[in-house]
Amino acid sequence: MRLAERIADALTMPAGGAPIVGDDGAVIPSDALTPAAVLVAITDRLRPGVLLTQRTETLRQHAGQIAFPGGRLDPGEDAVTAALREAEEEIALPRAAVEVIGTSDLYRTGTGFRITPVIGVVPPDLPLIPSETEVASVFEVPLEFLLNAGNHRQRAAMWQGRERRYVEMMWNDRRIWGATAGMIVNLARRLRWEA
Repeated sequence: MRLAERIADALTMPAGGAPIVGDDGAVIPSDALTPAAVLVAITDRLRPGVLLTQRTETLRQHAGQIAFPGGRLDPGEDAVTAALREAEEEIALPRAAVEVIGTSDLYRTGTGFRITPVIGVVPPDLPLIPSETEVASVFEVPLEFLLNAGNHRQRAAMWQGRERRYVEMMWNDRRIWGATAGMIVNLARRLRWEA
């Protein structure tokens, strides 16, 4: 079975456990959250990987963090259109190269966003070029590493006077945590098959 078909089948199945919805203690009402989308680009190779970015240190928010390509929806956009646009702007991933499979669980952040992860399959080894103003680097992490619950470390930290719990994954010297890790955990609960 093709990778895209395997993912599409898994996305239609109930998740193995309740999805992480993000910051449950947020004081921001759901209808006040800004809609955003990210592209979870899975490379179509024998051992699939997931494309991630490291944000530049000069950004106002989330500087230096690991993230999926993505951002807020522009007026009139849906999540798929926004995710593809942002991936093209941030890492020069051509929209036509992405086979969109579907979406995963919505994720709410404490910083005021309601994120739709858009799942797509892309050819391996595309010549990606990071946007100098937003992205320090683009890298690929094996899908099997991200789906392995043994790599999902539970952490806690104080933030805005409260203890917040989050998931952290260490891939080589890269720290994947926060919303990105939460969306990965949600996807892992849906893709309950060996990568």
